[in-house]
Amino acid sequence: MNNLNFYDRYFWQCIDELINQSKIIVDRPKNSAHPRFKDFVYKVDYGYLDNTTSADSCGIDVFVGSEENKIADCIVCCVDLLKRDSEIKILYGCTDKEKEIIYNDLNNSDYMKCIFICRDKTC
Repeated sequence: MNNLNFYDRYFWQCIDELINQSKIIVDRPKNSAHPRFKDFVYKVDYGYLDNTTSADSCGIDVFVGSEENKIADCIVCCVDLLKRDSEIKILYGCTDKEKEIIYNDLNNSDYMKCIFICRDKTC
């Protein structure tokens, strides 16, 4: 398994390519409520990559942070027991504080738990 970093580079290159070839649609701006769960307020801009598909048949989810020089340096892997599914969400240009907020918000339920996978140990 000495080549893991080699393979990791290819993964992140694919993430970068998806972002570079897609329009980011922010359909849930910072401080807006979730459309179905009104108590959940997005503390970081949230949307999807246009013309992509995720496990839920919608676009790949993306949190868009406030960093000036934006890169995708983290993904979130979520398991949702209510929906009985899992998916990833890309963190794009998020500060350390925004990452902490996202992590806490996504793990604040008995039914959904998430982990971060970071590029080059940035988390």
